[in-house]
Amino acid sequence: MSEMENETIVFHFNLTMFADIGYYRYPAFVLCLLLFALIVFANLVIILIISRERALHEPMYIFIAFLSVNSLYGSSGFFPRFLMDLLADTHLIARPACFTQIYIICTYASYEMMILGIMAYDRYVAVCHPLHYHSKMTSKTLWGLTAFAWLCPAFSLGMCLYLTIRLPLCGNNLVKVYCALWNITKLSCVYTLINNIFGFLVTTNMLIIPLVYVLYTYFQIILVCRRSSSEFKSKAFKTCLPHTISFVSYSLCLFFDVALSRVNVEKLNPLLAVIFSLEFVIVPPILNPFVYGLRLPEIRKHIVSVTLLNST
Repeated sequence: MSEMENETIVFHFNLTMFADIGYYRYPAFVLCLLLFALIVFANLVIILIISRERALHEPMYIFIAFLSVNSLYGSSGFFPRFLMDLLADTHLIARPACFTQIYIICTYASYEMMILGIMAYDRYVAVCHPLHYHSKMTSKTLWGLTAFAWLCPAFSLGMCLYLTIRLPLCGNNLVKVYCALWNITKLSCVYTLINNIFGFLVTTNMLIIPLVYVLYTYFQIILVCRRSSSEFKSKAFKTCLPHTISFVSYSLCLFFDVALSRVNVEKLNPLLAVIFSLEFVIVPPILNPFVYGLRLPEIRKHIVSVTLLNST
């Protein structure tokens, strides 16, 4: 019997990584709901502080606000459905809802890396070419880079999703706690050469090139700092540290997620597999606002002033 004869019309996908945890589902639901609320609150605070304070209307802070917007976007594509599944006995997700979630989570991942790449360029210019910073990081440059960071992944991943939607499938079980593009591609009844090539190109452009560029900019920053005074090194370190923390944490989460999709998950500890699946969509959204809110004095100062004003 040929593979095409095994093709089934898939109306729902089954998320098989959810384990039966009995009554523990209720405390797990409350914990995840509080986590979602914390992510929304913390990122909204960052967005509101930066948008209302004119002193923070500079490229570095605007990019931080974009990170928070992206965190809200990605979390909204993951948490509502995940919270429903925690309380459900079955974990079926309709085909349109599954592909919508895939698009949101994939674009969230690409947006995050693209924004971090642009922020690395901003820090590179600020540290390595401080006298030319305002001439290089103009309003036109800022919005041009921002438009590229939002539109390029949206179009490219839309094409990836279209190619995946057209695939004939021979099953509906996804070993995941949320819908993922690669997991659906593996269910295909036909050879997916075009999908694989296009996916590789998109991954290279959206993730690998920004990753390499960030490493290059930090290499240049390190070279400049080696020839500079201790005061300059200290200032550069304080300026770059929040971005470095965000970049390293996100890269590690992305690595674990990609690695998880390439191994036999059924051979892993179930709890470990779920943790590796979740950190990709949980750690960056909750870490970024606290890193930038606590580490950058300008944002911290305004947060404290607003808090004191509201308490009086």
